Amino acid sequence: MNREVIEAQVRAVLPLDGSFAVFLGNEDKTFVIYVDEAVGSAISMFMRGVSKERPLTHDLLASVLMAFGGKVDRVIINNVQGSVFFARIILSAENQLHARKVIELDARPSDSLALALQQGAPIFVAAHVWDSVEDVSETLAEIEKRSAEQAAAAEDDDDDDLDSDDDDGDDEDDDDDDDLDEIDPDDLDLDSLDDVDDEEEKKDSGTDAPSDAGGGKKGYDDGYGHLDDDDDEGEEWKKDK
Repeated sequence: MNREVIEAQVRAVLPLDGSFAVFLGNEDKTFVIYVDEAVGSAISMFMRGVSKERPLTHDLLASVLMAFGGKVDRVIINNVQGSVFFARIILSAENQLHARKVIELDARPSDSLALALQQGAPIFVAAHVWDSVEDVSETLAEIEKRSAEQAAAAEDDDDDDLDSDDDDGDDEDDDDDDDLDEIDPDDLDLDSLDDVDDEEEKKDSGTDAPSDAGGGKKGYDDGYGHLDDDDDEGEEWKKDK
């Protein structure tokens, strides 16, 4: 296994108060990246395959890439410094004007994840980032369990309402009170994660706040035999306290 990078997937997206928690990982480990509300909504929509009446910003960017023969090959969460994650988008383009070119761009992890989901591109995490973040797999399992329990309870209530309507001969829909309650983030143990910094956008930067502070900046293998360590821009998001 190549320990320079670890492949991961967006496993869940949880709406919070003014932000979103994106659970990124695999069967071995899961960590959280907090992103702003707008991009978090886009990530959630791409993840669930929700159709949109009009293209979002990431849809527009993907259309521009396609028009020039380009696509997103992969994205890499390549570094974490203090309370800031960094990412790279690897693009490839080939058209009638030039042969195949590979381009690497600095980007916020949130935008990188949105584009990866939009285009079905793989997501990778640098090994030193992967090793530095805290595993929140148990927290995610708790969220999924509670969601499943609420869905089952709502389904049972709907069945009871249908049976009651049949007995009374009343066809009126009386299940307004049986809607599935949203998960209350305050009931979850996200705040107990050690060293999780809130996120607050920094002007003119390009990163997102992580769930755990990591070590210093390191180079990484971009998949083409080159080391790249020139990340020096970032955008930090912090949750309002």
